[in-house]
Amino acid sequence: MLEAYLPIAVLAALAVGMAAILLLVPPLVAPSDPSERKLAPYECGVEPVGSARIRFPAKFALIAMLFIVFDVEAAFFYPWAVAYRDLGLTGLVAMFTFILVLLVGYVYAWKKGALQWE
Repeated sequence: MLEAYLPIAVLAALAVGMAAILLLVPPLVAPSDPSERKLAPYECGVEPVGSARIRFPAKFALIAMLFIVFDVEAAFFYPWAVAYRDLGLTGLVAMFTFILVLLVGYVYAWKKGALQWE
């Protein structure tokens, strides 16, 4: 019975071994010559101005979350479209319910001004 787990044990050993190699070998073989110029933040070849640690408005995170929500919505359309004929009326009602919930969230975000850039 335990021989059924042998491939999993081999895969786990390979994964741990590869992780150890990738973490331990580069510091040993890579040249290390840090300087102030090398440790400075790189900004597309332009000399850095100000601090790299600035605060971003919460709108960036809000737009990112909205993008993820609507991206997941688009990802759910593909399997539904493939199985549309097999799902019948139940699948159609479920998809319209899903779209309605997301549409209510989209209208709420729109009314709150989450999609407006000042």
